Amino acid sequence: MKGKVLIYGGSGAVGSQTAKILKEQGYDLHLVGSDKEKLEKIAEGLGATMTVADVKDSASFEKVSEDAGKELVGLIYAVGTINLKSLRRLEEEDFLNDFKINAMGAALAVKGAMTALKKGKGSIVLYSSVAVAQGLSMHASLSMCKGAVEGLVRSLSAELAPSIRVNGIAPSILADSSLSSGILRDEQTLEKMAATHALKRLGKADDIAKLTAFLVSKDSDWITGQIMAVDGGRSVIQA
Repeated sequence: MKGKVLIYGGSGAVGSQTAKILKEQGYDLHLVGSDKEKLEKIAEGLGATMTVADVKDSASFEKVSEDAGKELVGLIYAVGTINLKSLRRLEEEDFLNDFKINAMGAALAVKGAMTALKKGKGSIVLYSSVAVAQGLSMHASLSMCKGAVEGLVRSLSAELAPSIRVNGIAPSILADSSLSSGILRDEQTLEKMAATHALKRLGKADDIAKLTAFLVSKDSDWITGQIMAVDGGRSVIQA
């Protein structure tokens, strides 16, 4: 085995697809999620260990780290929110909830696993959003907390080098993620959203998972502190 990877959001679209790829590549896995039934099914299928936990509970990170073990070669924090409201409609609780799940949760996950990652000379992958690089209406809370994630990636990549690498991925909207279901309500909306991308399709969890697996692997061992866009060109090309 190549070592153990800890995946927060292990029952989500990106987390579970990444877990499948890493398992095929010979990694051990420890999955974390809040939906016990869904997480158990995925963990059993992959022969992975697991912890049921809510990232909004700061005490959960210590428990996860204990369950995951004393040595890790990777940590993936595939947990997030898509809370699209105008600034007028956003309440303080919206901002705090989005920040706690996306940014603070990522920081606490890394903090809890730092000793194990250092021992395994591990790689960390966090997730931003196309909405940080490209101004999008109704994305104030999302852009703010994901912008914080990008800052966290750069800061931690400096602080934890050379023992631990830290990188981020900034996706656009994914067609097969439950987080997108409230936006992609019908085929017409899906086609309209796809047309805003230069490659004229929406992303899939596998698009993100393949890069995530690469960043965890030793094939990327001279890459750290980077935010990589996987967005069909949306952040840099006007479709």
